[in-house]
Amino acid sequence: MTAVSAASLEGCNKAVELVIYLSGSMCLWGGLMKICEKAGITAVIARMLSPVTRLLFRDAAHCPEVMNAVTMNLTANLLGLGNAATPSGIATVKAMQKLPPTARKKCISMLVVLNTASIQLIPSTIAAMRLEHGAVSPFDVTPAIIFSSLISVTAGCLMVYALNLRKDERHEFR
Repeated sequence: MTAVSAASLEGCNKAVELVIYLSGSMCLWGGLMKICEKAGITAVIARMLSPVTRLLFRDAAHCPEVMNAVTMNLTANLLGLGNAATPSGIATVKAMQKLPPTARKKCISMLVVLNTASIQLIPSTIAAMRLEHGAVSPFDVTPAIIFSSLISVTAGCLMVYALNLRKDERHEFR
């Protein structure tokens, strides 16, 4: 019983230390995201991503507020911000509430897939965790992360389109 108690307390201490360490990383990247937004860097990224976002979010392409929110969220995920991207994801879903119900469902399902499978060009959260646990080169996993996230995003987007196409076909025949 003594060993279990000691292991539990040690595990709790390590968990709290990790949370504090990751919180600092999230604050740093979240702050940099705000600076990028104010400096207009996110607007440049939005222009670069606009062909892709218009394709993936066709039903919302006419709504600049939704498309800006989508771009901010995708940018946060591209930077590998992980949980720091959650507030922008919530803001995006709130902006999507203005869309018609069918368009809203399609856009939210695509957003969930993109957030879940997110392509990470800079896996900062993973690198921070690896650095905390003693990795000599915390970013050396970046090519594998980019490759696997490209595959998962592609599969997820294809599935969203296939399921929505299937639903649209069923509604046409009724």
